[in-house]
Amino acid sequence: MRRSPFLLLPLVILLAGCQRYAPSVYIAGSYFPAWLICAVVGIFGALLLRVVAIKIGLEDILPARLLVYVCLALIIAMLFAYFGFTY
Repeated sequence: MRRSPFLLLPLVILLAGCQRYAPSVYIAGSYFPAWLICAVVGIFGALLLRVVAIKIGLEDILPARLLVYVCLALIIAMLFAYFGFTY
């Protein structure tokens, strides 16, 4: 039975991120992937912005709070990845 090369395309796309020089951060004797650090920074940044929004009274007028804070966390994480791990 012959396999189509198009069946391997999703596997190749998924393995494209497994490069030899994938960004990682050395913390406490272990290497952590950079995306994990970016996710943590994004979550804490969104939490900080939520506290600021509560203090200035913006929290009450947000239409979809969960969506807004998830998007803020993604934006912060992507900006941190762009500016923090650009080689």
